Amino acid sequence: MNKHNILVRYDKDLRLRMLYPEARKEITGDVVRFVRQTPGMNFVSFTFANEHSLERVIDKELAYFAPMAQPFTWKVYEHDLLPSLKAKLDARGFAEEDDGPADVMVLDVNNAPADLFQPVKADIRRITTREGLKDIVQVLDAVYGGSNTWVYERLGLHLQYKDYLSVYAAYVDDRPASIAWTYFPRGAFATLFAGFTVPQYRKQGLYTNLLSTRLTEIRTRGYQFAVVETGDMSRPIVAKHGFQQLTTVWNYQWQGKLQEAVASIPEAEAV
Repeated sequence: MNKHNILVRYDKDLRLRMLYPEARKEITGDVVRFVRQTPGMNFVSFTFANEHSLERVIDKELAYFAPMAQPFTWKVYEHDLLPSLKAKLDARGFAEEDDGPADVMVLDVNNAPADLFQPVKADIRRITTREGLKDIVQVLDAVYGGSNTWVYERLGLHLQYKDYLSVYAAYVDDRPASIAWTYFPRGAFATLFAGFTVPQYRKQGLYTNLLSTRLTEIRTRGYQFAVVETGDMSRPIVAKHGFQQLTTVWNYQWQGKLQEAVASIPEAEAV
């Protein structure tokens, strides 16, 4: 795997050229940013600025986003070579999300282990309707608690776009036990999400079966790479199946107060 070449393609496909159906994409001379309607998460996906201009750029983005009074995240990538970005975000009222950094893991599906494409043994079903998402919510509620009704709005919306999202659930005794989904944006990368299993059904191979199902679809649809952001639990699992670490990403969410943020930004930057 030529890591540098894949990173270049990753940035082009998933950070610069990426489109989200529910978000407005804006490319400035400093950043690529995405704006969603309330209460959606706004975020900066790419930072063009160099080290010397970071404070100016951060202040300018705060002046833009703070009046919206919405969640606002700045994505910081290890390979961007901006060593002071995290500290400067922290100084301006951002904080690293509780989940911590995620390793971006990538697999070339054309050179993946053959056993990943064997017929699965679990009862896996594809969910194609908003109503069917109740099984996704049921698993998320069992894993994380609360009421994860955001699934109906976010995934329900994305299911309306042809060939954009594939959602799967694995069942045990006709009960949803594990879930995962894949996005198919333009470009070479299909993006894997979730992979959550109800505790009582873990260590039964459900995650691996869901992974095999999704990788088979990815290869069939002509995508070269599968990519996933992993934490401590999922990283060793995907690494065992041939995924390799590409980069690391931190999500810094703005925690500041609207009035304080706007007041502290130089007048020339408050555009």
